[in-house]
Amino acid sequence: MKAEAVESGEASTIIATPKRGLNRGISIADLILRGFAAIGTFGSAMTMGTTNETLAIFTQPLIRARYNDLPSLTFFVIANSIVCGYLVLSIPLSIFHFIRSEAKITRIILLIFDTAMVELLTAAASAATVVVYLAHKGNASANWLAICQQFDNFCERISGSLLGSFASITMMTLIIFASAVALSWN
Repeated sequence: MKAEAVESGEASTIIATPKRGLNRGISIADLILRGFAAIGTFGSAMTMGTTNETLAIFTQPLIRARYNDLPSLTFFVIANSIVCGYLVLSIPLSIFHFIRSEAKITRIILLIFDTAMVELLTAAASAATVVVYLAHKGNASANWLAICQQFDNFCERISGSLLGSFASITMMTLIIFASAVALSWN
């Protein structure tokens, strides 16, 4: 009885198949998470950017609350818009990773930019969170009054905008972890 020799090409495809399937699954998850994160950042930027409430009080004419009255909220809108644009532009590269799951260089570049965008989005959401907290609670020692009792709609919208941004941060963090796993499997 003669032992059958296995061709080298056959053995490598048998071993590489589970890695390829895992990388394709990660690429699909990456694409879906990018889409949802783009929707979240777009929604957050639009909600915050269109927030405007006006009150008429007897003693004073009109009092307005707008997002662009506070630089932190303006930074929030700009950062969410930048991250949304980046996510939309990175979707074709994510589709490329689904087709060619063994591509390493582009995945590394995407991982670096994803990390930078998470940092930008986290900084913007953190700055806006401070303003939203002060709007809800105020600060007696700094003599800042809570404005959310008068501007209900304004406070609800900026709080909801923060939720969308923090959800996008979570999704982008998952994208980074998935990319790191895919790189370690290649």
